[in-house]
Amino acid sequence: MEDGAARRVWQFAEPIHAVTYFAPETRAATDALGLRGGWMSYFGCRAAPLGRVPAPVVVATFFNFHPVMVARAVPEVWKHATPEQLLDARLTAAGDVLERIMGDEIYGPGLRRTAELAGRAADACDTVGRSLAAGNAAIRRSAVPHLALWQAVTTLREYRGDGHVATLLRHEIAPCEALVLQGATGRSPVDGLQSGRGWSNPEWSAAAEALRARGWLTADGAISDDGRRARDEVETETDHLALAPFRALGNDSTGDLVAGLRPLAVWVMSAGAVPAANLMGVPWPPAQPGREAPMGLP
Repeated sequence: MEDGAARRVWQFAEPIHAVTYFAPETRAATDALGLRGGWMSYFGCRAAPLGRVPAPVVVATFFNFHPVMVARAVPEVWKHATPEQLLDARLTAAGDVLERIMGDEIYGPGLRRTAELAGRAADACDTVGRSLAAGNAAIRRSAVPHLALWQAVTTLREYRGDGHVATLLRHEIAPCEALVLQGATGRSPVDGLQSGRGWSNPEWSAAAEALRARGWLTADGAISDDGRRARDEVETETDHLALAPFRALGNDSTGDLVAGLRPLAVWVMSAGAVPAANLMGVPWPPAQPGREAPMGLP
């Protein structure tokens, strides 16, 4: 099986997972628990599968957020809600927004089949060394198909993200440098990457200078040919590290999974539930077959 199979799944699974970050249903659910602000909601809900962890664990596993930004929300978030409450809140909110977007289609046999395939792939994830994937894989999936689908694609998403972080570390790319490099490709808005991950102007400039010293950025901050090659290597390795669950699923079933995820992702993106220009770097509209765009950051 070609490594690109993992990228094709990610292309259409990421929007389904990402509704939890943008849906007003998520914020309403966490506000009701006493959480303060969108970032406390984000860090609490995404970290909840790890348990009541301290800020350094979130910094390490999420990788690209400034430690000070994380510390504003963690461990304070655990004073307002338990991880179990946040797991319930995020799943309920994800289900509500998917139902709002898709209506009765969410109860059709096609979605049930897609949820079953995604669940099989998630069950095939070997999560050794992949903390966020392991935390999500340990959560018992709902018997409700669209809720089971969301949890399965979330496990697959974090599995890929954990591998992406390992690859960035192997290439000695620091968190802020990874964001600067992503911004230079045009995959995500630079201002959003910097402010949305909490990096100051001096820190951003220092990361850009480090990339220029490696020959990966030009003097004016554009990505160089060497920088593009380096980033392509990271993406190729990320694809390879994300492939195992789909190799276990098999070519035909992986193709069926992609075919099932595609219309669901179209619904999500057409409804504006996830912005087309987003910090995850998921390309939308999708690239033509054989020209898949690089993966972004979690």
